[in-house]
Amino acid sequence: AGIGKCVAMDLARRNARTILACRSLERGQAAVEEIRVATGNPSVVLRLLDTGSLASVRAFARTVLQEEPRLDVLVNNAGVTGLPFTITSEQLEQTFTTNYLGPFLLTNLLLG
Repeated sequence: AGIGKCVAMDLARRNARTILACRSLERGQAAVEEIRVATGNPSVVLRLLDTGSLASVRAFARTVLQEEPRLDVLVNNAGVTGLPFTITSEQLEQTFTTNYLGPFLLTNLLLG
């Protein structure tokens, strides 16, 4: 939704292979279908990613590096605000992990 969906739509309109990295399978798949229909680009795919989980970030990066011959653009735009103080299963504060640590780790893993 929001800025991420608009960016994905624009990239798909430019005929780019576009990977939507989403936490929700249902919402993500709905966005993929909407973007495919609106742009006529069948190369829009969904991969599950929760930047609030470093294990999820590592799994996503591993999959992308195995499946994709190259990665030209990475847009880190996921974020949360106003959540109650929560510690993740990895013993990190949830908002800080989702907004900073997860995207930082993802970028570094994808750089190779």
